[in-house]
Amino acid sequence: MRQVQIETPHGDVAGTIDGDLGGSRVPILFAHGAGLGQHHDWMVAVRSRMVDRGHLVMTFDYLYMHEGRRAPDRLPKLLDVHEAAARFFEGVAGQMILVGKSMGGRVGSHLVADRRRPALGLVYMGYPLVAMGKTEPRDIDHLLEIDDPQLFISGTRDRMGPMESIASVAGSVPRGTAVFIDDGDHSLVPRKKSGRTLDENLDVACDAIGTWTAENL
Repeated sequence: MRQVQIETPHGDVAGTIDGDLGGSRVPILFAHGAGLGQHHDWMVAVRSRMVDRGHLVMTFDYLYMHEGRRAPDRLPKLLDVHEAAARFFEGVAGQMILVGKSMGGRVGSHLVADRRRPALGLVYMGYPLVAMGKTEPRDIDHLLEIDDPQLFISGTRDRMGPMESIASVAGSVPRGTAVFIDDGDHSLVPRKKSGRTLDENLDVACDAIGTWTAENL
């Protein structure tokens, strides 16, 4: 594992590269969600699982997180930082898939659709179809423009990505797949009464990414 500095138009941000550069699996650029940075336990748990499965993984912090601010930057600045991270990682590992938790996945989708950033595929771990505190879903027109494979991983109790809505979106995009994690919320956390654990749900999610990459890339 090594720490790196990524130059962006708005200042440097920190990144972490973990895994074997010569690994046989596709490299992953993994973006965090709105409320947790790259070093949060959830992000580390997923990154470690994907490294164990043979992927080279890079995480990074968006500028607001790097600077210790709570509120995310507006989309253009998020895109600038995400694009800089993708460019940096491309220089290290070549072509990659873009994986993101919630907001990080949504920004990745705009990076491909709006800025035509090349990616082998996109994985959304809890796509935030319905914004926090809202009832109407976000516009998904940009997702329909993406020809690369898209994998939607969602908990069956995710209020920001209701099962029926996510299934519909995955069925509408050119190369979409949906995987639903039993009793998971927006972070795939199950209820205690379900008898499941977060570790189990993360294992299922990461196994799904492995299967999807083998079948689609």
